[in-house]
Amino acid sequence: MVEPIDPPRNGEVAARSADGGGPHHASHGPPPRAGEELPQRNRAIAFAIAGLTFLADQLAKWFVTGPAGLTVEGDQRFLLPIFSLSRTHNHGISLGLFRADSEAARWALVIVTAAIAVSMLVWILKEPRHGDRLALGLVLGGAIGNILDRVRFGYVVDYADLHFGAFRPFLVFNIADAAISIGVVILLLRAFLLGDGSSKENINA
Repeated sequence: MVEPIDPPRNGEVAARSADGGGPHHASHGPPPRAGEELPQRNRAIAFAIAGLTFLADQLAKWFVTGPAGLTVEGDQRFLLPIFSLSRTHNHGISLGLFRADSEAARWALVIVTAAIAVSMLVWILKEPRHGDRLALGLVLGGAIGNILDRVRFGYVVDYADLHFGAFRPFLVFNIADAAISIGVVILLLRAFLLGDGSSKENINA
């Protein structure tokens, strides 16, 4: 004798219809939105710029003080009519400002510049605008390069001497100084030219 089959209840029919007739699978949330990984990727680019700036600065200093033969302060190599390598020891911050002529002043300067570098790192992590992050990467890389010099030697090795006859538009500088200056100029120009409208350049830029 064939037993009668109970018809499915209304609730079961609704559940199967919602599932497409198959077994029910737990939802794992919506898929990631397009571009969701871009902020992390863009920050990685900023940190890569900082790392490359640091490496370029240290490599140039090694070359100048080693293979190029500028072994003591005051040594010079003339490369072009308007440019030469001139080894200078900078006991201050970038471009010779705020000299630290004592051990206490030296380490105080290390602490202050290290704090500035940490603030740049935090700024990169929180800054929503991609262009500003890239500029901050230049500043961070240059700052770390000069901080390492102060820790190792008590001074920063400068060597790039741009001159037009007796006129020098800058004090003797290095790649780290140039990166810091360029990064700051970019930040200022973006702040003045873009203003509040730069909010359109969001984290997915």
